Amino acid sequence: MKHAISNIALPAHHHQPELSLLRELGVQGIEVAPSRIWEDTWKGLTADDVSKYRNKIEAADLEVVGLHSLLFDHRELELFGTSEQRDGLLEFFIHLSGVCRDLGGHTLIWGGGRHRGSVPEADAVDRTVSFFSELADRINGHGTCFCLEPLAPNDTDFIHSVLQSQDIVRAVGHPSLRVQIDAKALAANNELSPATFAAVAGDLVHFHANEPDFEILGSSGTVDHAAAGACLRDIGYQGYVSIEQKMIGPDDPLSAIRESLSVLQDAYK
Repeated sequence: MKHAISNIALPAHHHQPELSLLRELGVQGIEVAPSRIWEDTWKGLTADDVSKYRNKIEAADLEVVGLHSLLFDHRELELFGTSEQRDGLLEFFIHLSGVCRDLGGHTLIWGGGRHRGSVPEADAVDRTVSFFSELADRINGHGTCFCLEPLAPNDTDFIHSVLQSQDIVRAVGHPSLRVQIDAKALAANNELSPATFAAVAGDLVHFHANEPDFEILGSSGTVDHAAAGACLRDIGYQGYVSIEQKMIGPDDPLSAIRESLSVLQDAYK
């Protein structure tokens, strides 16, 4: 398995010094939250902006895994809102797919900001399949894929189970939609089992190693990272395991990162 960390663990907008040290700690990849880099992640974002950030990452001997925290600064976009919100979400996701491609990344993880509200679940699934079928056609050729991140019930009211996300992936039937697993959601949803991993092995492209409230790995005692790592090894997973951790200790964020990396390197090897 390869090891990565999200840039939400680093200072916002300016983290070149920290990037340059991550490789020495054993990190191979960076997962990018766009709003952690750019003030404007959409219409004001230029190709030159994207190229400059990619150059900084490559200068640190790292590679971009993909994007996550996609809607942090665009919460007005909704799949289950008005037609204008849905169409805006589609255009924004097409744009982000191009950004991911130009950064050299592959995966785009959609977790937060996904709520169905009063929409019946079966209708929500139908709308989601339709949306991602259209999106897949529009980004065909980018070499990227989206993932619907399963989350705990207190984080979203739509798509809690890894297996439910896989059902949607298979209904769309396009390589631009695949499966991602979130460690804290596995624990919260009682899905951390060899059977879950075996069921999605053929569709799995990404794994988030995290804790409730995005704290240091192992700090909550509720997520069995050793078991998750064993399950990944059992299915022969060779992709990225990415630490999803908020910035802790702004004066020295690398201290908390080192703690999490110790857990990551022991559990996911």
